[in-house]
Amino acid sequence: MNRTRAVADAALRLLLTAPLLLVLFLAGPFPIEPARADLRLDITHGKVEPMPIAIPAFAGSGGEASQTGAQLSQVISNDLASSGLFRPLDPRSFIQTVAAGEGPRFSDWRQINAQALVTGSVQDSGGGQFRVEFRLWDVVAGQQLAGFAYTTTRQNWRRIAHVIADEVYKRLTGEDGYFDTRIVYVAESGPAQQRVKRLAIMDQDGANNQYLTDGRALVLTPRFSPSAQEITYLSYASRTPRVYVMNLDNGSQRPLGDFPGMSFAPRFSPDGSRVIFSRSENGASNIYTMGVGGGGVTRITEGSSINTSPSYSPDGSQIVFNSDRGGSQQLYVMGASGGGEHRISFGSGKYGTPVWSPRGDLIAFTKIDSGSFYIGVMRPDGSGERLLTQDYLVEGPTWAPNGRVLMYFSQSPTTSSGGGGAARLYTIDLTGNNKREVPTPTSASDPAWSPLLR
Repeated sequence: MNRTRAVADAALRLLLTAPLLLVLFLAGPFPIEPARADLRLDITHGKVEPMPIAIPAFAGSGGEASQTGAQLSQVISNDLASSGLFRPLDPRSFIQTVAAGEGPRFSDWRQINAQALVTGSVQDSGGGQFRVEFRLWDVVAGQQLAGFAYTTTRQNWRRIAHVIADEVYKRLTGEDGYFDTRIVYVAESGPAQQRVKRLAIMDQDGANNQYLTDGRALVLTPRFSPSAQEITYLSYASRTPRVYVMNLDNGSQRPLGDFPGMSFAPRFSPDGSRVIFSRSENGASNIYTMGVGGGGVTRITEGSSINTSPSYSPDGSQIVFNSDRGGSQQLYVMGASGGGEHRISFGSGKYGTPVWSPRGDLIAFTKIDSGSFYIGVMRPDGSGERLLTQDYLVEGPTWAPNGRVLMYFSQSPTTSSGGGGAARLYTIDLTGNNKREVPTPTSASDPAWSPLLR
């Protein structure tokens, strides 16, 4: 009998659970002043002109500290550039080299048209610990906007970089960042007719890729819990397709329940106490909920239709799902306990894989119309439908935790000889701009974005 092999190596546990100590600077040569709104990106109206920002290498005391400082600034720069809202300036244009404990000469940074500046330092604290300090400056006003220190292990330096990028993003846009997050997805390899599919997990930028299953059992639709410490997914490990739950801390995994027929399309409730999923029986598929620890099974749709892909609203009061009860596959919203179902999609074509935004203001979906696939968004009442991207096959939208960016997968056509069919992950923002591929070692599908890790 095929079964999945849980992988919980020390490196993965470290990245997910290593302590990250945050200290606000209360004193020092450049004391913090309250953040001001002088330097702020307005990201609420259409396409935004990226803000020029300078991010020199963090000063280090030599050796590993200096290497870490250079790596930190590069990852911060890559994170901010990937948002499409910032334009990191070429380090070769920098006039000043900022040493540890030194303040910026603002005239030097104004001369290269930097509007914001990120400086920092790395110190070896002994015992395998590093102390990383960073400061964010408003170059135009000549003022410090933020300053923090973080202490953690050398192995955790990438997380530190993502946390700093989140702070910069938040201070300059007024919205939470999304860089200190992870992606769980299905890693695909082999020919199209014998595709091996494994669960994999990585940082949101594609780094620190780890495989969670060995590929002996087909897996689909992984989804994070609100704590980001568990995932639920569909597996054929017991020959019958079932919903499983895996603990990322220790690698343990178990079926959610033992149901006749197929259970699939799982997703956690916003409080993490329950899993909602579909179950197929006698040609119909209906939606159920069940406690994560087992028991408390509740059926919340009825009838002979196909009801699937349920997703909770952020407050847990409503569920969006797709159903063919009206004759074609469309989106519906109902109460969290069932009842009050009403259709919200009325455009041409078929709609599927709905997922509620973390903000609660939009629902993302896949649409098939006239042979083309689209990723789009609409308001929870069905109004304001917008199609963000289109391709041969695009599917599986998932939201960044700040509700501004979507990730999805796009698959190429399969050739007559069985080649092609590669799937890749992409991100795109709510304007339909800034489409970017997320690197993965193999073909990749079914992404799910974690909440912020802290």
